[in-house]
Amino acid sequence: MNKKTQLALASLAATLLVAGCASGPSMVELNALTDKIVKASFRDQSHVKVERITATDETNRLCSEADVAGKPLDEKTAKRIEEANLKAIKWPSDGKFIGDWKEGEKIAQSGRGLTWTDKADDTNGGNCYNCHKIDQKEISYGTIGPSLYNYGKIRGVSNPNDPASKAIVEYTWGKIWNAKAYNACSNMPRAGHTGILNETQVRHIVGLLLDPKSPVNQ
Repeated sequence: MNKKTQLALASLAATLLVAGCASGPSMVELNALTDKIVKASFRDQSHVKVERITATDETNRLCSEADVAGKPLDEKTAKRIEEANLKAIKWPSDGKFIGDWKEGEKIAQSGRGLTWTDKADDTNGGNCYNCHKIDQKEISYGTIGPSLYNYGKIRGVSNPNDPASKAIVEYTWGKIWNAKAYNACSNMPRAGHTGILNETQVRHIVGLLLDPKSPVNQ
């Protein structure tokens, strides 16, 4: 533990001691102290920067504060956050929502990328398997999110290019790009919004979820 970290932790201990004798520090003060500790405890290495941990926006800040408080956001705030994130979604530049499901499966089953042991130009994975069941052949999968097995079939998408399926296709794209547009404090990463996945990768995952030939819909 370096000296900066020790000082930051000592400061935290002092703050908590005061909190036991008075009304306690404000959320702003706690956020500032947490930011200080993180910056003192981590370092830039290779292409991975501490800024990725500390950088936040109103959405993350308000949802984190609600989580600490142990209560959900009020309806008005949640709606405002969802509207702001919906506006931030970048729709496919060429109008094509559906990609190659085989490529989508590779992305969904990969958790690589964004660590200093990965090369800066390595392709990121979607890490989808870590939270969702994707198809029947899996023997291990996460349960933080709902099962995605039969995602397209359950929603009646027999042909994702059919105009009748437009709403589901667009929702699927939007959910992957920025999940907080539909659930203000969703646990799902904002894959496109934060640059985890690029447009082509999102297109392939949409294909995985909606293509009738995909194992998801078998």
